[in-house]
Amino acid sequence: MDSYLCTMRPLSLLIAFVVLLTGCSKSGSDPIVDPAPPLPPVPSPNANFIRGLDLSFSPEILATGTQFYQNGLKADLVQLCKDKGINTVRLRLWHNPANTHSSLKEVVDFSKTLSDKGFGIWLDIHYSDTWADPANQNKPAAWKNTTGNLLKDSVYQYTARVMAAFKTAGISLKIVQVGNETNAGFLWNDGRVGGSYDNNWANYALLLKEGLRAVKEADANTKTMVHFAGIDGAEWFYNNLAIQTVSYDYIGLSFYPIWHGKSLDALGTGMSNLIAKFQKPVVIAETSYPFTLGWNDYTNNVVGLSNQIISEYPASPQGQEAFTKALIDVLKKLPQQQGLGLCWWAPEWVAYKGPTATNGSSMENLTLFDFANNALPALSSLGTY
Repeated sequence: MDSYLCTMRPLSLLIAFVVLLTGCSKSGSDPIVDPAPPLPPVPSPNANFIRGLDLSFSPEILATGTQFYQNGLKADLVQLCKDKGINTVRLRLWHNPANTHSSLKEVVDFSKTLSDKGFGIWLDIHYSDTWADPANQNKPAAWKNTTGNLLKDSVYQYTARVMAAFKTAGISLKIVQVGNETNAGFLWNDGRVGGSYDNNWANYALLLKEGLRAVKEADANTKTMVHFAGIDGAEWFYNNLAIQTVSYDYIGLSFYPIWHGKSLDALGTGMSNLIAKFQKPVVIAETSYPFTLGWNDYTNNVVGLSNQIISEYPASPQGQEAFTKALIDVLKKLPQQQGLGLCWWAPEWVAYKGPTATNGSSMENLTLFDFANNALPALSSLGTY
């Protein structure tokens, strides 16, 4: 369009000159696009339902100048999520990370920004210097040789310091997870359970209780969560916690079809059974789903094959949105209104290091932004459905 206007004949010179002033530049670059205006707030049909995003990558991504968009117009990521109806943000915390990301200072600072926007803050304490999950639950390096009562005290004192840091910043935490995906316990091997460590539940429970106690002593209104990845084995896990008289508020589950099954009916049945047996609300603490099986950088993706997803929901923007709505429906149909909501993991983890990065995003096709960083329909559905 620009080149056509720049070569129009004199008959339309006046019109072309006006267009040139707004549409052409000396460098031939695209015209500057003004930021998108804030979307009108959309009231949630159930304000208590958790419509969450895990935005733990955001400080790192935004520091690079990565831009996000709404319908092609620049948009502030945090404000965009708020305008879409998201009410809760989950953030991971590492004890002493290799860099500043997921450190206590970064998490508190970002939480302040989010809290000021009106988000509820859901803190995910990993009790590790790096990723904690079912296959990795390493102690912080500072606690490497700490065991027994000293380790119990370390869990309590550390958790209390974390809670105090948020209180000093004027932030009331909505939810605190004591451990992340603790299928096999945490703080290995002292707090390890399952397999050859299945006689170690008492030790795990003692450590877990110290973290839970520190949270409640700091703020009795903060809800506590114990997090298990998947639905298979969840009843066994939470039953062992019941035997050890562990007191907590929410059951948190991860649900990714690639790892945890492709039947939403089975998921619903499993969650219903947990609610009936343990009389606790259930939250999907982590989920995501692809809008494409393609890629936007050279980093290997977690999901890239059609047999890794649910056949009823194709890897497309429409399929991702349909999956989101279906998962919310499963939660809303749980007995006693005890399906409290869900959290989309890493919705902003786009290929922000560039198209040839081999250390970029392994899940850029499971975000809630397309490969041009435009908000996808599933983000709207999560915030309002």
